[in-house]
Amino acid sequence: MLKQLTKQMRDRTVITAAIISLMGGNAHAIDADLGGPKVNDHKTRSPIKHVIVIMGENRTFDHVFATYEPRWGETVDNLLSKGIINKDGTPGPNYAKAAQFAAQDTNVFTQSPGNKTPYNQTSNKLQAPGTSYAPQTCYTDVKTAAVNGPGCVATPALAKQAESDDNGAHYSIANLALITTGATGLPGGSPDSRIANYSNLPNGPYPLVTGQGGSLFDTYGGSPVHRFYQMWQQLDCDVSKATHGNPSGCQADLFPWVEETVSSGANGGQPHALSEGNIAMGFYNVAKGDAPYLTKLAREYTLLDNYHQPVMGGTFANQMMFGYADALYYEDDSGNPATPPANQIENPNPLAGTNNWYINDGYSGGSYTNCSDQTQPGVAPITAYLKGIKVSANCASSSYYLLNNYVPAYIGAGVTDPTNNGPFTLPPVKSQKHIGDVLNEAKVSWAYFGERWNDFKTAPGLGLNPAIAPLAYLYCNICNPFLYSASIMTHAEQREDHLADTNDLYDAIAKGKLPAVSWVKPSTFNDGHPASSKIDLLESFAQNIIDKVRANEELWESTAILLTVDEGGGYYDSGYIQPVDYFGDGTRIPMILVSKYSTGGRVSHEYADHASILKFIERNWDLPKISSRSRDNLPNPKASFENPYVPQNRPALGDLFASFNFGDRDDH
Repeated sequence: MLKQLTKQMRDRTVITAAIISLMGGNAHAIDADLGGPKVNDHKTRSPIKHVIVIMGENRTFDHVFATYEPRWGETVDNLLSKGIINKDGTPGPNYAKAAQFAAQDTNVFTQSPGNKTPYNQTSNKLQAPGTSYAPQTCYTDVKTAAVNGPGCVATPALAKQAESDDNGAHYSIANLALITTGATGLPGGSPDSRIANYSNLPNGPYPLVTGQGGSLFDTYGGSPVHRFYQMWQQLDCDVSKATHGNPSGCQADLFPWVEETVSSGANGGQPHALSEGNIAMGFYNVAKGDAPYLTKLAREYTLLDNYHQPVMGGTFANQMMFGYADALYYEDDSGNPATPPANQIENPNPLAGTNNWYINDGYSGGSYTNCSDQTQPGVAPITAYLKGIKVSANCASSSYYLLNNYVPAYIGAGVTDPTNNGPFTLPPVKSQKHIGDVLNEAKVSWAYFGERWNDFKTAPGLGLNPAIAPLAYLYCNICNPFLYSASIMTHAEQREDHLADTNDLYDAIAKGKLPAVSWVKPSTFNDGHPASSKIDLLESFAQNIIDKVRANEELWESTAILLTVDEGGGYYDSGYIQPVDYFGDGTRIPMILVSKYSTGGRVSHEYADHASILKFIERNWDLPKISSRSRDNLPNPKASFENPYVPQNRPALGDLFASFNFGDRDDH
């Protein structure tokens, strides 16, 4: 079934086995049981009694905040502050620092390919950096738009269908209007001629503006490749390039080359011509008014400019870090590590006679890696690099970790459905604990609020049927860490206590009955993902929640809202990257802390990733670690005055306490 997905949505395998219920009428009542027992909800070490994590999609820090200038007395690390670009988005005096290269990898996979030549040299045989176009096919109905994006003809009819089917329950008028703006107007398979100089882009970051200088912020844009081994190559991490200021030696200089060579979805097939182009290097300009609400939040609250996606690659693996602080592996029926089918084991070695065309990679090909085995394809180069910078790979013996997007075995009703996606489904997770298990044991309430859960959860297991379940496709099943877990999905009371819809969240805020910890996932249209959504849709979604919390004075006194994205989506970023194990970290991504204890427009340089959110929860509610190997065991970073971005005690991850202003209060 995944073969049907177009490549521009390769990282969003929103495959469900759902039959839609009556729209707008089946949100369960908000009562004291939502989130489970609340015995210890208020036993916290800070004034924060409620944490809300809003998870958008696929934007790097520089992609959004390239030209952000903080208030006086604060500093930020971005393309503007580095002199890579000027405030108007044009190349700056240090533009060459972001130059991109072509390379050669024709024998065995390496995360740092050699024989590099700048893209502006005609000697390399790859096309010069161009830009791409996404989506590449036009769709006018809700189901196909949910999977592939509204496309080049995002019509008012699409929004009207969603509004009619939904009785307006999920979408504000503003959101419905935003869905219908910004279509490409281009036929599939053509360059994005909206972008200034689209056929002759410079060798480095470029502003997403039209030839007339107008912003492309409110438009559907390209979605770069961002899978696991591809991102290792995009970042080009080399021990020999390590310096005092950049001890990881990651150069982030192969983004277009990876896009143009391997792309994604090779699936063991023969190489073919690619025209992905230079999507990854585009950025918005907040200095000219792009991303106005995110900029407003940054100026009023706390922006983190050293927050990272935790895993190389895409949606699934990074979303799992929100729940497990670890990668998930293939299990047998007893919950023991097992070996997946051979055709699902990743092989990033180049096919004979090709430059970097992976042998086995894709949604119907390789996605598992046993990184404890040095003979496995792709493993030895990365573990050798990690050894060179004195970082443990942290790969459990005989465990095949899932690196890319597979759907969960469970459907919303809590049963397994092999028709969900055939064999390309992660078996039930039985042995690996998640933060929900820890919170349950401590009697601290929590819930995962996924937009469209009320549609998705009614699936009886009859497989994909878009004709009768169009809106269920808007629910992101690969984004929900708890949907993979047997401890939640095989118990009806756990599902009812902890899995809910965003409509339930709005009711809980209004009634002052929020769980202590809330994860909030927008639907496909609202999550800000390139091709299928836009940042302004995510802004609207987040503002709705923030405004509702601020309107409830009692909640606002004790609530922290953490607004971030799952991963960078393959866009370029210039920030420092700290590898903490085999799986990541990856590029920086936006994170804004919104609360009474994070006001003032501060920019925090605390090194963090998604496991830091779990560390915050554990410290605030005095909880144990999830497991002996999960990333929440890493120490808080010790930063030097000379370089606050590089932990001296690496690998290290902050718990976010340093990014709030709690004073000396750590004993509430």
